[in-house]
Amino acid sequence: MQTHLREITGNEAKTGDGPLDALIEFYRAFNAADMTGLEAVWVEGDAPSMDNPIGGIRRGWGAIAEGYSKLFEGQAKVQVAFHDFTSQGGEDWHLFVGRERGRCETPEERLDVAFRTTRWFVRTNDTWRQLHHHGSVEDPKMLADYQRLIFRGRAKGSQYQGIVDTKV
Repeated sequence: MQTHLREITGNEAKTGDGPLDALIEFYRAFNAADMTGLEAVWVEGDAPSMDNPIGGIRRGWGAIAEGYSKLFEGQAKVQVAFHDFTSQGGEDWHLFVGRERGRCETPEERLDVAFRTTRWFVRTNDTWRQLHHHGSVEDPKMLADYQRLIFRGRAKGSQYQGIVDTKV
């Protein structure tokens, strides 16, 4: 296991390390709200999964893509950096466990955000792609404020309406 003190924002140059480069590409695409870039970094089909306080549990690239689209089409803009992380892996898998910090902004408000984050990558056909993401929050007030900013303006009955779980 290796501990990394550097921060990954997506603005870094590729390193030649396949899993780390895939992690960098994920943050590059996420912070740019680039759906094509995200699709290129996630495993295709029904295999991938995601679990976090905004999107809940999502299985399959289609459901994950739908969650990203709803986030990116909303009024809030989220930018995060991955830091204070460990990495370990084998020939065809790699696990990153750490923290994200960043900001969620709407035209009216700014909120500093912090998440615990796990990202699992696998190598298929000599390409590293994300298979699973899990995110959680330590601060219930920050989570409630974050959800309020993300969900604001969502129509009643929306998939996101009322998903406020502060028992993380």
